[in-house]
Amino acid sequence: MARDTKPATSEAGKKRQQPRAKGAPTRRNPASSTNSGRYTKPTPRSLRRSGRWHGATVLILLVVGVLLVVLNYLTVLPGAVSTWYLVAGIVCLLVGFAMATRYR
Repeated sequence: MARDTKPATSEAGKKRQQPRAKGAPTRRNPASSTNSGRYTKPTPRSLRRSGRWHGATVLILLVVGVLLVVLNYLTVLPGAVSTWYLVAGIVCLLVGFAMATRYR
């Protein structure tokens, strides 16, 4: 009593082929997939370099930001304690950090 190991297939189990639009890329023709606009060539490594001023600007902004916050806390800056010194220090820190994330 040998069993038939072949699974039963029916018409309902088959996938329906949908008609493609004219000029639509297919899996068999990868050359037409470049026309879809989805592929972007990577930029060369030589173009990804930051300017020499970028690193110095990041360091200056971070140091000035820390100094403004600390000196405001120690009441060394003219005009006593001011929220504007604190705001300027935090802005310098945020801009320096944002620039540091873009450094290459």
